[in-house]
Amino acid sequence: MAKPRRSFFFFFFLTTTVLLFSLSLSLLLQATPTHQHQDPQEGDTPITRFQNYLRINTAHPSPDYPSAIAYLLSQARSIGLLARTLEFSPGKPVVLFTWPGSRPSLPSILFNSHLDSVPAESSKWVHDPFSAVRKTDGKIFARGAQDDKCIGMQYLEAIRNLKEKKFEPIRTLHFSYVPDEEIGGFEGAAKFTASKEFKDLNVGFAMDEGQANPGDEFRVFYADRSPWNLKIKADGIPGHGSRLYDNSAMENLMKSVEIMSRFRESQFDVVKAGRAANSEVISVNPVYLKAGIPSPTGFVMNMQPSEAEAGFDLRLPPTADPDAMRKRIAEEWAPDVRNMTFEIIQKGPIRDILGRPLMTPTDESNPWWSVFKQAITSVGGKLAKPEILASTTDARYIRELGIPALGFSPMTNTPILLHDHNEFLKDTIYLRGIEVLGINKKGTYASILVMLKVA
Repeated sequence: MAKPRRSFFFFFFLTTTVLLFSLSLSLLLQATPTHQHQDPQEGDTPITRFQNYLRINTAHPSPDYPSAIAYLLSQARSIGLLARTLEFSPGKPVVLFTWPGSRPSLPSILFNSHLDSVPAESSKWVHDPFSAVRKTDGKIFARGAQDDKCIGMQYLEAIRNLKEKKFEPIRTLHFSYVPDEEIGGFEGAAKFTASKEFKDLNVGFAMDEGQANPGDEFRVFYADRSPWNLKIKADGIPGHGSRLYDNSAMENLMKSVEIMSRFRESQFDVVKAGRAANSEVISVNPVYLKAGIPSPTGFVMNMQPSEAEAGFDLRLPPTADPDAMRKRIAEEWAPDVRNMTFEIIQKGPIRDILGRPLMTPTDESNPWWSVFKQAITSVGGKLAKPEILASTTDARYIRELGIPALGFSPMTNTPILLHDHNEFLKDTIYLRGIEVLGINKKGTYASILVMLKVA
């Protein structure tokens, strides 16, 4: 057990540095702030700066990283942050902003977001997805409004407000903007976190993107599911379409698909019964089938093929045993006794450098979690039960290093529209998020003072 005096100073440092996402929650929950809907041309405001960032098309397959980086650098200069650009893959830079703390020897805190976004089908949107139109009800329509250009700009706006109040952090704060998250992060966050430059940051805790909540609770994520791409292939003797014989390629593949479907159903039944969330089970979903002998009019219908293949999207929660899953695939889903072969493309880490599941503890064993939770609850805020994210973020590369990381995007009372048509975020929700991450309208640090009394 730590000595009381040491514990006090430890929690003092922790509580001060999480100021960026803890302040003013009480005011946010007591009332909905009013906001005059300004035209984008009316001035340089948090909303117009957000709109300007959204208008930069960073959607794949050709994200405009240079324009996005130039804009972010201009914002960092106006705020007074240290800035540098790193490039670990050609044409895919990482932007890093730093706010030095008064105790630089302490482990730093990293706030991460990604530059890129998924494509958008313009014809299926009510407004051009890169126009960032703001409606009279405050909805700002744009690709990336929720995922996740919002937090990238909210970080900067929170710093701007804190600096205006002459706030100085104790720990050094870093803010990273990485490329290619939407296509796996292999050329972005994966290489960044493996670099000497990242090691030199001495990161002790990190925050990354979370997800919106239609309700009034703030969602927080302590883990992601790990994606596997599974290909199974069956070989067999070709034959006439009228023949019945054992171990044809299609027969073997269909047996495997049936077995996998039963496994999928067993996992889904657990979710339907309310015994687990969707993100807490292994999901198996077919994504393609490939078989048959092509012909000019389609396929040869009187010939059984010698090969058949299927692809599946698997998502493993950190509680799953990857070795047991590989064994199941080899012995049940694609056994060689049925002339089956398989290939697993593991898209990212599933264990950290010490062999532990990629999970950040959300109990009292993790002092960072304790401070985060206190920051919310001490002001009467509603915090949802910590979750495993059903999909994947760049936080997995940070957790792989054994660094605790939470996914948190301050979006309540907002439908989940990431990757959807007509993605939007209301201006009032966006402004609330800045306050949650930074400082309230009265410029007070009440929630931190409450925490210090407890620490």
